[in-house]
Amino acid sequence: MIHEIAIDGPVASGKTAVGRRVAQRLDWWSLDTGIMYRVVTLLALERGISPDDADALGELAEFVQVQPVSKDGGSVEVDGRLFGLELRESRVDNSVSNVSRHPAVRRALVEQQRKYAATVVHGPDGSRPPGVGSGIVMIGRDIGTVVLPEAGLKVYLTASTEQRARRRWREMRERGQEVELTTLQDEIEARDLIDSSRDDSPLRPAADAWLLDTSELSIEEAVEAILRRVEGR
Repeated sequence: MIHEIAIDGPVASGKTAVGRRVAQRLDWWSLDTGIMYRVVTLLALERGISPDDADALGELAEFVQVQPVSKDGGSVEVDGRLFGLELRESRVDNSVSNVSRHPAVRRALVEQQRKYAATVVHGPDGSRPPGVGSGIVMIGRDIGTVVLPEAGLKVYLTASTEQRARRRWREMRERGQEVELTTLQDEIEARDLIDSSRDDSPLRPAADAWLLDTSELSIEEAVEAILRRVEGR
């Protein structure tokens, strides 16, 4: 039986909603690692640190210990401060890829992500054998290639740029944020370029990842497809 599922994919491919739902169905934990990069990005913006200042961002990421406070990984805190919708602000959206491209930032957060997965599966001291409810679905852009390269199942979600822009547009509208659909599509294309061309941990599917195109799939349809794959393992 597998106890780690890696779900990667570009922005707005549906990986967070799908990954959390898969974890719920399996009674596992989940963690959207993108939240950790967003926390560092927001703190950097608040402290006036430039997204291009690799040294300062690396020091910030080393100092910040992001603690998930819910089983679905949707709520996190740093030094007692809870982070929520402010992580989805446009200023964070527009800076997070530039912040996360720095190797020092990625090294610091990848270490935290691996420790979190090991704690969920094996307990704080590493001595617990995996059991029911001790699996984790980890969501991001380099989970299958870097963070959990030995994960029992690696899924890479894809979707057309147009569909991803529409999804993000609907999400922002629901939060009361007004933005042009064409602007969102341009921003998504720009983020794709940064994420896929960075030197450290570029966005790409692992060699043994299962590619799932969600352009025409609902969240539940994508979840069911992944669960069938889990049963096959």
